[in-house]
Amino acid sequence: MKLTIGFSPCPNDTFIFDALVHHKIDTEGLDFEVYLGDVEDLNNKAFKAELDITKISYHAYGYLTNKYVLLDAGSALGRACGPLLIQNSKLKIQNSADLSAVKIAIPGKMTTANFLLSIAHPEATNKVEMLFSDIEDAVVNGEVDAGLIIHENRFTYQEKGLEKIVDLGEFWEESTGQLIPLGGIIIKRDLPKETIQKVNRILRKSIEYAFKNPDEPLSYMQCNAQEMDKSVMMQHVELYVNKYSIDLGVEGKEAITQMFNLAQEKEIIPKIANTIFIE
Repeated sequence: MKLTIGFSPCPNDTFIFDALVHHKIDTEGLDFEVYLGDVEDLNNKAFKAELDITKISYHAYGYLTNKYVLLDAGSALGRACGPLLIQNSKLKIQNSADLSAVKIAIPGKMTTANFLLSIAHPEATNKVEMLFSDIEDAVVNGEVDAGLIIHENRFTYQEKGLEKIVDLGEFWEESTGQLIPLGGIIIKRDLPKETIQKVNRILRKSIEYAFKNPDEPLSYMQCNAQEMDKSVMMQHVELYVNKYSIDLGVEGKEAITQMFNLAQEKEIIPKIANTIFIE
């Protein structure tokens, strides 16, 4: 059986999926046709139900629980790993009132990063969407006043003379006490239950294999992040791939549930009538 699967070329995803994609583990009779795309591209494909399995922002998943169910394996959530709102050091945004007057680059309307910004600073409404990897340069060049950065840009923005305005992950943790849910792996609900469980099992094995053999995914990671320094790639993996990536567990599920409850309460996402997690 062949299934289409989508994830990003970022090191955390290629680290997670390397063993699965390259059959370094038993895929139990399943084959996968891979699609690589940035986070908002994957979100959009999920809205069109173009992929059987895909990485998705938790914010976007809030709209798609009728079509997809969330796997226990493969998620990116944790602590001290949230998106950052940054500015050029020449521009001094001192408080939240200033955010209503500035132009902010975001990595996509449906990203969890934008969700957290909307919750923390609803006054920040002048937003422009762009590819996440272009945001730093847009701030440096003055195309925008501030930028919402994710992924490896957390490790590089200071080198470009940029400075942090607010850490939205810190905001979430301090206001809720929960882990920060960033993205997860979803699978179409109409697939057989046995197939859904099999995919979850294979994905978990793929992550466990990568943890036990950390040098194995390096070539796949480097192939898809050619300009990224190896040390930055490994920082990226260490930040976003952890025990909750192997299995959400009670703590992970509580964080996701609280995020969705808050999003429904504030009418950011529609009411959820389905079970979010696989059985």
